Amino acid sequence: MYTPRAFVETDLAELDRLIARDSFVTLVTVADGVPVVSHLPVLYARDGDRIVIEGHWAKPNPQARHAGPALLIVHGPHAYLSPGWYADKEEAARVPTWNYAVAHLHGVLETTEDTGMLASIVDRLSQVNEAHAGNDWRFEHDRDDHVRQLRGIIGFRFDVERVELKFKLSQNHPVANVDGAASALQRLGGENNLAVSDLMRERLARRKDGVGAT
Repeated sequence: MYTPRAFVETDLAELDRLIARDSFVTLVTVADGVPVVSHLPVLYARDGDRIVIEGHWAKPNPQARHAGPALLIVHGPHAYLSPGWYADKEEAARVPTWNYAVAHLHGVLETTEDTGMLASIVDRLSQVNEAHAGNDWRFEHDRDDHVRQLRGIIGFRFDVERVELKFKLSQNHPVANVDGAASALQRLGGENNLAVSDLMRERLARRKDGVGAT
């Protein structure tokens, strides 16, 4: 991933925040030179630098037969920035851009059809997402009809070997430009605009405090 130095993020706590916000990821593998892509909800666990991600595919998904090297993309908030929001828009001939946060996780996939592992993945995924939905459906391990459903999926474990975090949040702009753009996004509202505005102000506060200044 192309990441200018100003936009590099190294704090894995920021990855935690991204995936807590949106655990629906993009998983990319390559077969016979052709990229294969799936969009999936996942379970995320981190212990220090060790990161493990679990999930499952529908069995007919061609990617369910893949193992080995893979790329997993965690999507953060993103927002359009108008050059009209910058204090120096005229003298610097500013142009439109897009601010965003994203993570690329490189690692190795292992697949499983073990009933116990599949049941655990489905159970934990349902617990997390049912809580978000305000409901209480659960996978019932002692129900034969629930267990039979596991025949239609293949599970995976993704061991992360390398993390790339890119937080493009106007760190390369003067303070007045960041203030102007963040305020405009706040006025516009909407989940992505507000999230990007908050991230921009966080980085701006660090710069003003002399932390992570560019």
